[in-house]
Amino acid sequence: MNDVEKGSRQRSPSAWSSGLVLAAAAAVCTALVAVTQRLTAPRIAENEMAYLEQSLRPALAGVFYDNELAESTLVLAPPHGLPGNEPAIIYRLFSEEQPVAAVFVVTARGGYAGPIRLLIGVEYSGELAGVHVLEHQETPGLGDRIEASRSDWLTQFEEASLESPPRERWAIRRDGGEFDQITGASVTPRAVIRAVKETLIYFESNRDSVFAARATGDTEQEQ
Repeated sequence: MNDVEKGSRQRSPSAWSSGLVLAAAAAVCTALVAVTQRLTAPRIAENEMAYLEQSLRPALAGVFYDNELAESTLVLAPPHGLPGNEPAIIYRLFSEEQPVAAVFVVTARGGYAGPIRLLIGVEYSGELAGVHVLEHQETPGLGDRIEASRSDWLTQFEEASLESPPRERWAIRRDGGEFDQITGASVTPRAVIRAVKETLIYFESNRDSVFAARATGDTEQEQ
C-alpha cells in the first residue's frame, strides 16, 4: 500500500465523523427553532390582537365587547354594497354572545387627491360609535384636517344615525346638510360623509346577516 492510499484511509473516518457532527448540529438547530416558535407563538398572537384592538379603538368609543376579534372577522370581495371597490373588512363585536357593534374598514371614493381609507364603528342600534381615518392623500393644511390629530371634525359623527340627522340631511351645510365642512375644503368632507352614510345604509339592510355570517379570514363574494 503506498503512502497516498494510507493517507486517504486515515482521512475517511474523520470526514465521516464531521458529517455526523454537522447533521446532528442541524437537527438540534431545527429542534430549537421549532421549540422557540411553539413558545413564542402565543405571545405573538397576543401582541397582534392587542395591536388590532388598539387600531380599532378610535372607532369604538364606549363600546364594550368580550369576543376575540380575529375569530369574528369577515372579508367581503367586491361588489359588496359598501364604499369602495376594494375588499371590505368587518370586525363583529359581541358581549355574552350578543351582537353589540361592527367595525367596517372601507374606502371612500371621490376624495380630492384620491381614495380615503376609513374605520367606521356602528353600534347594533345603528348609531355610530366613531369614525377614524386610516389612510389618505389629501392636501396638507386643508383636506388632511379629517385626521383626528389635525382637528375634531370627525367627532360630529359620534352617535349620529340615519335618523339623527335624517338621511336626506347627510351632507355638508353648504349642500343643505347637517354636517360642518372643513374650511377651504369641501370635496374631502363630502367623500367621507357619503362613505359613512353608505356604510350605515348597508348595515341597516344587512345587520342580521352581518352578525350571523361565519367568520373567515378569506375573501368572500357576498351572495
